[in-house]
Amino acid sequence: MAETGTTTEGRDGPGLKTVVGASAAGTAFEWYDFFIFGSLTTIIARHFYADVGEATAYILALLTFGVGFVVRPLGALVFGWFGDRTGRKTTFLVTITLMGVATVAIGLLPDYGQIGMAAPVLLLLMRVLQGFALGGEYGGAAIYVAEHAPVKKRGFLTGWIQTTAALGLIGALSVILVTRWIVGVEAFDEWGWRIPFLLSALLLAISLWIRLKLNESPAYKRMEAEGGERRAPYREAFLTWRNGRFVLLALFGIMIAQGAVWYCGYFYTRFFMERVLKVDVATVDQLVLAITVASAGLYVFFGWLSDKVGRKPVMLFGMILALVAFFPGFHALTRAANPALAEAQARAPVTVAADPATCSVQFDPIGKAAFASSCDIAKSVLSNAGVGYANVAAAPGALAMVHVGGAPVASVEGAGLDTAGLKAARADVEARVKAALDQAGYPERADPARLNFPLTFAILMIFIVAATALYGPQAAALVELFPTRVRYTAMSLPYNIGTGWIGGLLPAASFALVAWSGNIYFGLWYSIVFTAIAVIVSLLWLPETRHRDLDAIET
Repeated sequence: MAETGTTTEGRDGPGLKTVVGASAAGTAFEWYDFFIFGSLTTIIARHFYADVGEATAYILALLTFGVGFVVRPLGALVFGWFGDRTGRKTTFLVTITLMGVATVAIGLLPDYGQIGMAAPVLLLLMRVLQGFALGGEYGGAAIYVAEHAPVKKRGFLTGWIQTTAALGLIGALSVILVTRWIVGVEAFDEWGWRIPFLLSALLLAISLWIRLKLNESPAYKRMEAEGGERRAPYREAFLTWRNGRFVLLALFGIMIAQGAVWYCGYFYTRFFMERVLKVDVATVDQLVLAITVASAGLYVFFGWLSDKVGRKPVMLFGMILALVAFFPGFHALTRAANPALAEAQARAPVTVAADPATCSVQFDPIGKAAFASSCDIAKSVLSNAGVGYANVAAAPGALAMVHVGGAPVASVEGAGLDTAGLKAARADVEARVKAALDQAGYPERADPARLNFPLTFAILMIFIVAATALYGPQAAALVELFPTRVRYTAMSLPYNIGTGWIGGLLPAASFALVAWSGNIYFGLWYSIVFTAIAVIVSLLWLPETRHRDLDAIET
């Protein structure tokens, strides 16, 4: 065994490449499972959330995606406890099995047209199981590799665990693109979307076979051999200031920025291009796949760089780059991906003049709100069309007016109308607003011939560089904050709160902010605020942990 602080595997155990490869392969599979859902949100919305407005169905699908993240801290607590009490290997064998079974089950679920409300309920349950499993997966894999790695290569080797998120997304998008190409767009939208979920059965079998070859980590075996008092991971991790303060620093100095930056760069950009900019779904898939492939090596690079210059400066670079780039970058993304939309917005801006007292937030999580006032009808029509607008206060009781440039379009007061009458009124307003938008040059879809693919790719890569600089050194930084006896529990909770609650809810929350404000860029404030908080906390209080001896952190 190597000296303390530079632990490697034992002579009779698997080699370091096997340890890293097996851990990364299994984690990549779990990310594949998780990202299939995020990549198919639009299709899932149509199959599982029928009979609600288009915008509401889309937000509900995003929230279902987010639910998988919301339960991740619970999985972190449960599997973190088992990982610190019973070992790393056994725990992440359980997590990968649970994830695989839940993913295959999604591919077999009947949709809303077949079993009604039971369909979204079952879908929600499967997402809960996925999130619960993933909550225990990441910490186990990152710790397992870190506890094998030589001290001066810890950032580099754990960077391979970080890149599994990219590899999982590459796998998910590749399978989706190939399946859509083989069965055709119509068949894919109807039933072919199930195939990527069902393929998880094969990937699960391969991942389990690989991981069964691994031994327990040397740091954990050494702690077990030394014996000592009975471990209480929850109490030691969260109820003692010695460890609890680092849980808070990990959350507020690293992880809330991770959730805000990474999921904005990879997922909110996708929703923005598809929903707001009206870029063809296949083109969006190609762009996301291209940036994901291009970025895969950056996680390892930034992990390696953190071994040289420190974890903290590399992660701060990613956070600050995101803060600087998000607003100008998304404006530039509009001009590059849908220049006709940018031109129309500049030439004929849209405003809604209405009595503020009659305007509701355009978000209905249970699909029961009528949105019957003239203001609500006008704004719901624009939200469904993906058109940004400014709000102008009108006199109390005034009928809402939509102004497309200089062309006024009167809304309709729907309060008091029956269901059929309200539907007809909304359709009338929608038709007249659409005609005004067409007249002003607002495109119904982004023109593929005018989409500047290289420039769009370059803009997206700026966001991804920020995300990878923050994420690459993160596993090493988190592992190095906590002692072996509580490491799994203590690092898994802040990681999964940051990625689960902040990151997982980002697409739905950001889109809801856009629907509420009318400003297509307003949702970016969600990412900006969380990232700014993390920058301040990291600068002031987060310690540098590079080259820490993992076995000596306790003392």
